[in-house]
Amino acid sequence: MNSSPVLNGKHAVLFGAAGTIGAAVAKEFAAAGAEVFLSGRTKSSVEGVAKHITANGGRAHSAVVDTLDDGAVNQYISSIVKEAGTIDIILDVSGPLAKEYGNGKMAVDLPIEEFMVPVETMVRSRFITARSAARQMIRQQAGVIIFVTGSPARPHVPGATGIGAAFSAIENLTQNLAFEVSPFGVRVVCVRTLANIDSRSIQDTMGFLANHLHITKDQAMAQIAQSNFLKVPATVQDTANAAVLVASDRARMMTGTVINATAGAALD
Repeated sequence: MNSSPVLNGKHAVLFGAAGTIGAAVAKEFAAAGAEVFLSGRTKSSVEGVAKHITANGGRAHSAVVDTLDDGAVNQYISSIVKEAGTIDIILDVSGPLAKEYGNGKMAVDLPIEEFMVPVETMVRSRFITARSAARQMIRQQAGVIIFVTGSPARPHVPGATGIGAAFSAIENLTQNLAFEVSPFGVRVVCVRTLANIDSRSIQDTMGFLANHLHITKDQAMAQIAQSNFLKVPATVQDTANAAVLVASDRARMMTGTVINATAGAALD
């Protein structure tokens, strides 16, 4: 049995690495043996994640990159290839704050501008970063592109119209991109998660819903756990663990698919 870390020797690129989910995935990738290249919008935040990783014996690099800028992303990817030689894994979890896309608002009360925010930021970002990485991965005949969505991709809760539309688009992008690049040895997989109760977006959303429903934030959080078959809350660590599995060679036959990690909350 091979006892070496499952991502040993891999070069992993993470966009949105300073967020709660991005940071958790970055730390888990590094713990699994990958050399991680982290980027985000705030230099100090990204550097903080990188310093945590290096202090624990990992290898991490930090940068500030605007994932909505195609030229900046291409330049960043090229610089990593020049330094590391290959890009084996890419994951983009950058995105707006929950309040910016009206999470928790019913569709009839949701302004068009807020509805469009996840589409104009998250979907655009995922396409830009995945396309840039795919071009390099096709040249090297290997690589894994990982997308992350949430349970609203399969509507099961009210107030998630905007983010649900974006998640559904990203899951469709997973399948279309995989169809095109998989013959070149490049895998594309999406991890659909249940609301991670310790993520910033869910913390913000639950605060809003608690005020709207006149309940406490803890009560709102408890309702999340009751929405799935296991009756337990999901955390950013659960998402990070799933991402490591998908990124590893143990999932080498997975491509063009959505890994449903919602504990039954959002069935296919």
